[in-house]
Amino acid sequence: MRALRTLLIIAVILGALFTAVDRVAVHLAEGEAADRLRASEGLVSTPDVDINGFPFLTQVLGGSLDEVQVGISDYQAGAGEDGRTIRIADLRADLRDVEFSGDFGSAVADSATGTATLSYDELLRTAKAEPTQVAPGITAEVVALSDGGNGKIKVGLETTVLGTKLPEPVPVLSSVTVVDGNTVRVRADALPVLGGVEIAESKVRQITDFEQRIDGLPGGISLEKVQAAEDGVEVTVTGKGVRLAG
Repeated sequence: MRALRTLLIIAVILGALFTAVDRVAVHLAEGEAADRLRASEGLVSTPDVDINGFPFLTQVLGGSLDEVQVGISDYQAGAGEDGRTIRIADLRADLRDVEFSGDFGSAVADSATGTATLSYDELLRTAKAEPTQVAPGITAEVVALSDGGNGKIKVGLETTVLGTKLPEPVPVLSSVTVVDGNTVRVRADALPVLGGVEIAESKVRQITDFEQRIDGLPGGISLEKVQAAEDGVEVTVTGKGVRLAG
């Protein structure tokens, strides 16, 4: 009986030691993976990397991790072929079945899902932010973007009639969608009346409607769907065979 009790105590101690070693190992691996990701993506700051699943060491021996969560703040994505960039305030990705090399020099996830948050100020930079004539004596420009509720964007148009600016921006409720897996499109649901004059739809849409291309997300992640939220546009991102490093 005493021998059995001793064996049980030893088993508990060994289990505790294994758990402690396992947690130290996963912490070191998370740091190494974060450094590798920062270097491979040219990030300004070190990303957050969380390796889930227990035990970690068993996963390492198998060469594949069940789940890795990555968080990147202030990610500079490409905004077109002219070299412009656009800042993604927060990029979060949940990576599944991640196969990696022994030194974490390369890692490829079978699949990835996540979100990317784009502020209204960043998206506003892509709108036609300069006065444009839409009718004789009438000019308009986009001066504000905000949450319009129910997944819509409210576009604020500053209108000038015969040299006099209207006291308040004209609100335009707009839908936001993803096009071709890499472009956010904003399109007015209904055209506003500007200056009390009927204006050709094509002229008004030159101002109200615009697109923002987003390229170069980590590992080839693409845009899936988008909706307006309180603090900005929230984009759902997905990917297959997502390469994190190497």
